Amino acid sequence: MHFRTSAAISLSLVLTALSQAYAASNFPHYWDGREHISKPDLSTIERIRFVTTVDYPPFNFIDSTGRISGFNIDLVRAICDELSVTAICQIEARPWNELQPTLENGEAEAIIAGLRPTAALRQKLAFTTPYIRLPARFVTLKETPLTEPLADALDKKTVGVVAGSVHQVIFADYFPKGHWVGYPSRDLMLKDLQAKKIDAVFADGSDLSFWIGSLESRNCCAFAGGPYIAPQFLGDGMTIATTQENSKLVDAFDFALKSVEDKGTVSELYLRYFPVDFY
Repeated sequence: MHFRTSAAISLSLVLTALSQAYAASNFPHYWDGREHISKPDLSTIERIRFVTTVDYPPFNFIDSTGRISGFNIDLVRAICDELSVTAICQIEARPWNELQPTLENGEAEAIIAGLRPTAALRQKLAFTTPYIRLPARFVTLKETPLTEPLADALDKKTVGVVAGSVHQVIFADYFPKGHWVGYPSRDLMLKDLQAKKIDAVFADGSDLSFWIGSLESRNCCAFAGGPYIAPQFLGDGMTIATTQENSKLVDAFDFALKSVEDKGTVSELYLRYFPVDFY
């Protein structure tokens, strides 16, 4: 068989497998498919510089080749391509405490680094629609799963949470009759789950997804129940921030975010960087 033909068949098989995986993902849609957003005119824009950090994998990090990489980085590339502005798009890494000053002094046009859009920040900055939320999830041993409704299933069970975390607050609010044990660290909590000292853990779903798929977990565990978005505790999700003066870019980014969601690009990136679906 000719090499090119063989390679084409292999690529086709890979794309078929990926499309099936994307279809099976529970990744949520943030846009109404019937909603229409016009593509803004960016012909007068000379530069769109995004700033981020390199210490928040898999969203932003330095890869094995020394290049900045991650979910957010690939999303920026997709946004710029969708807006036909790749030639003027830039991505720069800065320490976290420099991100907002860099934006406000005009050295950058956008922040994509998980900056939470608080009420105070919304008075100074403009934010896009969320492109991903990081829900809280339960994880149990595969041999002793929890079933819905979890409020009933948690009766006489002990759930581990990281002491003082937002997930402790969510659990106490959502399951006031539930029994929880606070741990000083995530690692100790997960070791006690494996040792059957507790029945479940409740924590960040994205972080737990990596642990479930790691060698460290020894294939012991799985998610139980569904995702808890809890915006009153976890915020609106990950967004892109600009200054109020650059709010035109928010419309442009929202147009692009809807377009790449409709095309399945965001779902593709999600499963590329989060192989264990945390939704």
